[in-house]
Amino acid sequence: MMTTVGALQEGHDQAQQPRPGQVQGRVALITGGTRGIGAATCRELADQGAHIAAGYWDGDEDVEKFAADMAAGHPGRRITVHEGNIGQAEDCHRVVGEVIAQHGRLDILVNNAGITIDRTVAKMTEEDWQKVIAVNLSGAFFMAQAAVEHMIERGTGRIINVSSVIGETGNIGQVNYAASKSGLFGLTKSLAREAIFQVGRAQRPVGDNIGLTVNAVTPGFIATGMLATIPDKVLDKIRAQIPVGRLGEPEEIARVVCFLAADASAYITGQIWAVNGGLDM
Repeated sequence: MMTTVGALQEGHDQAQQPRPGQVQGRVALITGGTRGIGAATCRELADQGAHIAAGYWDGDEDVEKFAADMAAGHPGRRITVHEGNIGQAEDCHRVVGEVIAQHGRLDILVNNAGITIDRTVAKMTEEDWQKVIAVNLSGAFFMAQAAVEHMIERGTGRIINVSSVIGETGNIGQVNYAASKSGLFGLTKSLAREAIFQVGRAQRPVGDNIGLTVNAVTPGFIATGMLATIPDKVLDKIRAQIPVGRLGEPEEIARVVCFLAADASAYITGQIWAVNGGLDM
């Protein structure tokens, strides 16, 4: 299913040429883009001039409201939403193809979609393990695989993987989640190297070009629905461990993603950006 909201101004690629340091006129695909960090990232990128393709899973009942609100708040931007199961390779490739067909290009991919199924190792089932790895890690790989082929052909692009501080520190009851988020570190660094190699092999210009970069962001504990089921007493303990003394806001992650997506961030690749209130100091 694909829904298009709003009208794209004719010739927007010519009328709104990207400017250094910005994302004006770029097309951004954000998985898990209709809620939490993903929705904040969509708004931030659209605020700075990007056209938005937001991925979602069929359990999201607010997707139409999200699309309508985005279109109303960002006139002149093209807003599309794309349903798919990130845990399935064929859906990943299909969604990327839909975005390119609908928008004519794909400049920015934000691999944000993620799930948790928390249990201790003793109680974790094979399905618990496989499902989290499939969505959080394999899904990011297959989305990137589909997007990077298009980006190499054009010689430019941005891929930003949303990991987690848990991938660095680990956490009781989250071995599947921690392993998936830690795996994004290796994916980011390896793909960053390969992207540069493949762009050079395709004889695309480098130097002052905006290039093709791959980076990751590692949020700390962020005030989203993923924390909604945690008891207040546990949240109080978590806050006590964070040097700045509070949970992060989705918009604080979105700002870093938007910075890495900008044309002027061409000299940053293969890096892991921590946004966690000092939790890992």
